Amino acid sequence: MATDVEVPALGESITEGTLAQWLKKPGEAVAADEPIASLETDKVSVEVPSPIAGVLTEQLVQEGDTVAVGAAIARIDEQGSAAASVPSATPAQAAAATSTNPTGPAETPALREDAEPTPPASPDGARQDASVTTLSPAVRRAVLEHHVDPTRIRGTGKDGRLTKDDVLAAAEAQKGSPAQAGAQAEAKASDATQAKPAAPGPRPSPGNRNEERVKMSRLRQTIARRLKDAQNTAALLTTFNDVDMTAVIDARARYKDLFEKKHGIRLGFMGFFVKAVALAAKDVPSVNASLEGDEIVYHDYLDVSVAVSAPKGLVVPVVRDADSMSFAEIEKAIAAYGKKAKEGALTADDMAGGTFTISNGGVFGSLLSTPIINPPQSAVLGMHRIEERPVARDGQVVIRPMMYLALSYDHRLIDGREAVTFLVRVKEAIEDPTRLLIDL
Repeated sequence: MATDVEVPALGESITEGTLAQWLKKPGEAVAADEPIASLETDKVSVEVPSPIAGVLTEQLVQEGDTVAVGAAIARIDEQGSAAASVPSATPAQAAAATSTNPTGPAETPALREDAEPTPPASPDGARQDASVTTLSPAVRRAVLEHHVDPTRIRGTGKDGRLTKDDVLAAAEAQKGSPAQAGAQAEAKASDATQAKPAAPGPRPSPGNRNEERVKMSRLRQTIARRLKDAQNTAALLTTFNDVDMTAVIDARARYKDLFEKKHGIRLGFMGFFVKAVALAAKDVPSVNASLEGDEIVYHDYLDVSVAVSAPKGLVVPVVRDADSMSFAEIEKAIAAYGKKAKEGALTADDMAGGTFTISNGGVFGSLLSTPIINPPQSAVLGMHRIEERPVARDGQVVIRPMMYLALSYDHRLIDGREAVTFLVRVKEAIEDPTRLLIDL
């Protein structure tokens, strides 16, 4: 008996999505609750699980199609049996293969655009799990471009799947291997020999200038639209300050081992900044407010949207009631969201709401930036990298670990005096963390 696989509920106000990738092919066996397809919505990527165990008999939509919540996208036969994943060879092909390999048809490990690679045998003869070699289009292009063997790369994505970062890291490692160096040297020698023509010839043509057109994902389109809407609607302005990170760095160094032993999580910088924002928002509530028509909505709670890098773009899951959370609770919440983002497991509910945003471009090496607010929020705090710089202290030039802070805000709601005051309060709390404990 065949059972339809329907698009699950995707979150509040989300009625449709785009089928980004099929994870299972017709004829393949699937287990109950095993993902068979990946969907992209305006906010997140979600996987569609199989409702029963059986065999995928039919795909009702194609990759790139828009599907509504509740629509059937595939059929699973509970009584079916899995078909062979590789088509049977024709008699002529079989004969040709047997003539070159008496023990059986020769295997071809080459990776094609339209085929998945065959997992290599492990020392005990077992094949790798099929999920390790399920490649997304972006990963497959990276594999082909960098000429790496995907079956030799350990995937860090969900269920061991390869990510584009995994492929790029493997390509960098491959460049430094002796075998690769020898191949490059041999290629250069061959090129040098061929580069000596016997007689002058026509001028060589320039190298290939290839282009690739890739349709923007639904998530990327939404990010682009929302950011542009923010620029077109809000009166954006950014104010800057710098902060001496000495006290926070010393506190982390002094207590990090005890903190991790007690709470099971590392003490990071984000906990200090979230607490500092919560403290400053009490003095300047407009920074934690929003505009709805001609009304200002003030919040007596702080839901912090924390910008997290995911494989398909920047996402902003929300740490709710951050003003009432401890350092450990904040660090655990952010770590859990980071893990879910890396695995592509964030839900629409994880990113719903939010009254203020913190974006840490410093983890990528950014020195200074002007972040864009996340509507309907009215402000965003940008953190940047820490670097030692000479500063004046008590009439002396000293070296201190400094960080630039940037506060972008909607000038329709927040005055310059309020923005500067807020940023100074954050600076004071970071440079003297005792303020966080005694609410100053």
